Amino acid sequence: MWRFWIDTGGTFTDCLAIAPDGVEHRVKVLSNAAIRVRVVDVVGPRRLRIEVPFDTVDGFFVGYELRVHGSDSVPFEIVAWSDDGRTLELDTDLPPIAKGTLCSIHSKEEPPILGIRIITGKRLSEELPLLELRLATTRGTNALLEGKGAKAALLVTRGFKDLLRIGNQQRPDLFELGIQKREPLYSMVFEVDERLDAKGDILEPLCEDGIRRVAIRCRDEAIKSVAVALLHSYRNPIHEKRIEEILREEGIAHVSLSSHISPKIKILQRAETAMVDAYLAPIMDFYLDSVQAKIAERALKIMTSAGGLVSRAFYRPKDSLLSGPAGGVVGSSSVGKKAGIDRGIAFDMGGTSTDVSRFEGRLDYQFEQAIGGAKVFAPSLRIKTVAAGGGSLCWFDGSALRVGPESAGALPGPACYGAGGGLTITDVNLLLERIDVSEFGIPIYPEAATGALKKLIDEIRSYSNEPVAEADVLQGLLDIANERMADAIRSISLREGYDPSEYALIAFGGAGGLHACAIADILEMDTILFPSDAGLLSAIGLQQARVERFEERQILSPLETCRESIKEWKDTLAQTAIESLVSEGESSENLELGVTQIEMRFLGQESGLLIDLGSTDSLEDDFKKRFEEQYGFLPEQPIEVVSIKVFVGTRDGACEQESFEAVGECESAIGNHCSRSRLSSGVQVNGP
Repeated sequence: MWRFWIDTGGTFTDCLAIAPDGVEHRVKVLSNAAIRVRVVDVVGPRRLRIEVPFDTVDGFFVGYELRVHGSDSVPFEIVAWSDDGRTLELDTDLPPIAKGTLCSIHSKEEPPILGIRIITGKRLSEELPLLELRLATTRGTNALLEGKGAKAALLVTRGFKDLLRIGNQQRPDLFELGIQKREPLYSMVFEVDERLDAKGDILEPLCEDGIRRVAIRCRDEAIKSVAVALLHSYRNPIHEKRIEEILREEGIAHVSLSSHISPKIKILQRAETAMVDAYLAPIMDFYLDSVQAKIAERALKIMTSAGGLVSRAFYRPKDSLLSGPAGGVVGSSSVGKKAGIDRGIAFDMGGTSTDVSRFEGRLDYQFEQAIGGAKVFAPSLRIKTVAAGGGSLCWFDGSALRVGPESAGALPGPACYGAGGGLTITDVNLLLERIDVSEFGIPIYPEAATGALKKLIDEIRSYSNEPVAEADVLQGLLDIANERMADAIRSISLREGYDPSEYALIAFGGAGGLHACAIADILEMDTILFPSDAGLLSAIGLQQARVERFEERQILSPLETCRESIKEWKDTLAQTAIESLVSEGESSENLELGVTQIEMRFLGQESGLLIDLGSTDSLEDDFKKRFEEQYGFLPEQPIEVVSIKVFVGTRDGACEQESFEAVGECESAIGNHCSRSRLSSGVQVNGP
């Protein structure tokens, strides 16, 4: 069968596939399910000859829409397509249109399905072939960052209505006098008449009539999703489960229970995680349902933030926020191992953002994420994201040049895409002659980039009488972007006690190669690995990813009283994970127990430390050593075990080692600065 690995980013969707005959296929489409084309000739009032970046079959675009950029006309439906002549016919007459005009062909399906149809040559009227699909997406992340989630409500125990608004009372900026706190994700909040004690015993029964009134109000207000977080429900979820039953009976389709999604002692963490899940659930369910509708039920596996794959049945929106970047980290780790690199820093510069991560022998996990002001407590790879990508907008704030955080996205895109976008880092690289226009897969308009730069310079001159040179502005914007990305790497290396010069920089993403040498110079790194499929490495990471399951047990007991039970708890959690994976169709012989971690703290502390679980006899010494390394002292309190986390996944495949031989110097024609490095004949750059 066909096998697909597809990553939907903020700007592009990367598609990698292997056909039944073993031939590899690659294609990129815009993440708004569109293909940019240029008009070559106007054949008739309804016929155009266009420039398409890939081969198709006759009739392929029938049923798609053609949109003319810069025109107020409604979309035109394509009724005929000849691949040989690259000619399409529309359902109505076109307005006056010139050669070279930019147009977009839009699919009514999601971008992954568009990519699959392009690669397999299947028309809209045809069913897709038998296939397996591994999918990563930043759809949920972008909705969270842009505030475009679903209209959702929060149900919380009476007296805690302002829980998410108050939060943990930390100041977002210590020295900011006018604090601007992010508004909670919910549209409405309701207090629930019920109460459990700290042991989970019922003090006040649930008022079911009140829940039904809440459900009616939610329907009236077009609330699509509800998060439920009740005090002490991690001990006893009976009230939360009954609320879910009532809400579903009353027609609320999406309900996120804190006791199911994040069964932890801290109600704030549970409430925040459940709220994010509810906020994203309708959007992500619609997206995945649209993809799933075109393929077999068990054919879809989805990448989680932890870098593993889960089936549709076990997927939760809270697990998807770093889904796309996680694919890149897994891919960079894989190519690093093949090149004999055990210590690497992944540098993924895409169209919307740059993601960096550090690995040393194995992938590094975290169990708390903060994205767009929202916090989620779920396993994920440790990834730092900064809003500096190829599509990051370059602007002037009245006193200084800025890069990002806003992005031009897939539409309109950078100015050089010709759809009316502003000046971006992609345009800066183009105007500095660091990009070969002929290598783009979409139409490029250098004159539009020049116009956007002139507009920015005119704005700068309106604030100052000083002369402004175009070259200085372009180089300044490039330096700002490079410094922001280098600082992101510092945050995961130097600020955690690791010297980046001791690591290899693994550069990928559509723009990673343009900036890798400059980033390496800033951080004094002397080894760069540039994969041959750098622009599709997140999709390749999906190919290398394992089907996996995390299982966790909260303990909250002194180490001395529970030491003897730890091995039994670990084995039980592992068996639960194995049974879950087997139920999804995985072979038990192909599963292995990965790292097991235990969270511990000194009694009376709020936060714990995660350490690898080795021998239970050495737990106390291992924890104290790690604590002293991090904090520089040792309290005298007893040690408490907070939780155990067990990871089970499919076995890794064999890793074939690659070798490289440096030949020749970096070419200066692309304008890249490689003062510390030499370019190899393969993909590795080594220092002197």
